[in-house]
Amino acid sequence: MARLREHDGVVFRRKESKVWWIRYRDRNEVRRRESTQTEDWNEAQRKLRERLQARDDNILDTVKKGESMSFGEWADFFLENYSKPPLRAESTHEINMRVTKHLKPVFGMSKLVDITGDKIELYLRRRLRQRIQIKTALGYREGSVLQAATVHQEFRVLRRMLNVAVRKKLLLANPCSGVEFPVRVKGLFRPHYMSWSEATNPGPGTRASAQHHHHHHGNGSAGIQGVAVHEKGPARPPECLCLDTRFQNP
Repeated sequence: MARLREHDGVVFRRKESKVWWIRYRDRNEVRRRESTQTEDWNEAQRKLRERLQARDDNILDTVKKGESMSFGEWADFFLENYSKPPLRAESTHEINMRVTKHLKPVFGMSKLVDITGDKIELYLRRRLRQRIQIKTALGYREGSVLQAATVHQEFRVLRRMLNVAVRKKLLLANPCSGVEFPVRVKGLFRPHYMSWSEATNPGPGTRASAQHHHHHHGNGSAGIQGVAVHEKGPARPPECLCLDTRFQNP
């Protein structure tokens, strides 16, 4: 463990520069000095604290490597060294190249350490709303909305790219591990309320479900509950709704 010092690091400004610099010692007692790329003193202090914490956790070199490489650079390196045959099938390499064409415009300029789970989820949600671009003699026209399976394939390729980056000590953890793939819901179930007379004579193509709960009242009539019509498929218990038109409050 590095020897503790009274002044573990310092933020300073060079005469010829407006941005703040930091100076600290690594675990081998080697003095390091680097620019924070900011004129904000508080931001420079935060940068120094992050460097000291990374040093104490013995991950300083990993953090610095991840900060120096963009996703675009890593994607090119991945395709060249971890995607081509014979390491991977030719079809897998073609998929990786096709997916990378969509990933690089969004993440290409970002540093590896700046790619977060939130940014990945935003990308996935945007892709799920996009439509297929079909090339024609007159240009491009929009087709149907992208299938969820296509977008999920892009997510798997991105996850593998970043998994390799973790193994190569360019990242501490894969941000994809905390991403929940967004599910596209086409519509919600909307029950149709009806009276008992309608339920006993359902129209063609519908299935009525009713539960008879006999509540003996003064007039000897029985209350009918749990009537709901489902246009497709049988009723599920949470969706069975109650309606008895004979005992509604006036």
